[in-house]
Amino acid sequence: MEPILNKQEIAELLQAIRSGQIPLDTPEGRRQERLQNAKEVDLFNLERKQSEESRFPNFDLILDNFCMNYTIALTNELQRNFSITRNTIEAFEFQKFVADIGDPGAIGILNMPPLKQGILFITDLPFSFAMIEIMLGASPDIDAKPPERRLTTLELTMIRPLMELSCACFDKTFKPLLDIETHLHKIDNSPRLVSVTEPDSEVLTSKLTVQLKEGTGEITLAFPVATLSPIREKLHSLLNMDEMTKGSWRTILQKSIQNMEMHLTAQSGTLDLTIGQIANLRKGDILPLDYDPNGPLKVLVGDQLKYFAKPGTHRGKKAISITSVYDN
Repeated sequence: MEPILNKQEIAELLQAIRSGQIPLDTPEGRRQERLQNAKEVDLFNLERKQSEESRFPNFDLILDNFCMNYTIALTNELQRNFSITRNTIEAFEFQKFVADIGDPGAIGILNMPPLKQGILFITDLPFSFAMIEIMLGASPDIDAKPPERRLTTLELTMIRPLMELSCACFDKTFKPLLDIETHLHKIDNSPRLVSVTEPDSEVLTSKLTVQLKEGTGEITLAFPVATLSPIREKLHSLLNMDEMTKGSWRTILQKSIQNMEMHLTAQSGTLDLTIGQIANLRKGDILPLDYDPNGPLKVLVGDQLKYFAKPGTHRGKKAISITSVYDN
């Protein structure tokens, strides 16, 4: 416990302050150092950010899950390595948001029944032209600068399948909260021709950074608050994210491996020959195989021995019956 000053000590302290022996002002050098280390705080944006997080908690997890799902979908569809990460989540008046879009690449309106209003899916010009180049078969080593113009009607048609691809990703992302059936309602290149809510209504926006070998692009998602309001309580209760993490890389890879096709070979025997012997083979030559006709066949998966089997027929066709598993 701190000692308490008596009357005499208090009087001496006050006298020392009056005489200047104990300065009350912070030295100028230390004051400047403190100011240099200070950080600016935008109280308005801080309050708004805290307000959005309190109104729609865990929404960032929903967006992160969509980024993962869409990354996998694009990678499988276009056979290129993609990386999509979420950046910001901000709230704007819809009219101001549309005015600040500038020159986008493509703007899609995605409807999400049973949710009342749709959302905007906006790609910037670098991402849009990069996708078009990839779909046209351009080499990833070509460093082409995107044209500074709006997308044509034909180019919007080429972008359309990639937006439709995102619909299944949204369905999968929102599955723990609600069963939705997302579909692309409209695609355009002019912000003035797309609308999902009233001009003075509020929208929650998020910018996603897309990285690939051809460069970096950006996707902007705009969710009207009225669209998210019906699932606000479910977002709030989404504390255990086990259902969201079921789409982890390990689970996804396990499911993908189950659908991979492999080549199986039922091998009766092997024979090693020199190139000269193979070149001299003629019709009618007999090649003795290292194989016991009474023994089982070797079944190779790829080039690895996995099973043993016996030959036979099934419904008039040649077949094999697995007799045992090779244990190495």
